[in-house]
Amino acid sequence: MTRVKRSLHARKKRRATLELTKGFRGEAHSGYRRAKEALMKADAYAYRDRRNRKRDFRRLWIVRINAAARLNGMSYSQLMHGLQKAGVELDRKVLADIAVRDAEAFRRLAEIAQEAASAA
Repeated sequence: MTRVKRSLHARKKRRATLELTKGFRGEAHSGYRRAKEALMKADAYAYRDRRNRKRDFRRLWIVRINAAARLNGMSYSQLMHGLQKAGVELDRKVLADIAVRDAEAFRRLAEIAQEAASAA
């Protein structure tokens, strides 16, 4: 078996890891072993939290829609059911944005939902 000289590649790999841990505290940004451990942990948290962010935003949108719906005399579930019956295909992200930015447009949507829910 031929000998493998790692000098250049090993240094390059370590330098890349230390560059990625720039801004970490203590030895986690300067010592290679601690930096590698910190980076593995950071990557795991980043992977997990990319999924949690979607969950958190959906919860926020629902809270905002519910608050606006209650200002219009409906609950969140009544509003969503009425919009579905009326064939209004707006997702929660857009509904929440309308609720925050344009109360009058949301009031009209609430009226549409109420009419559709009572007609069924």
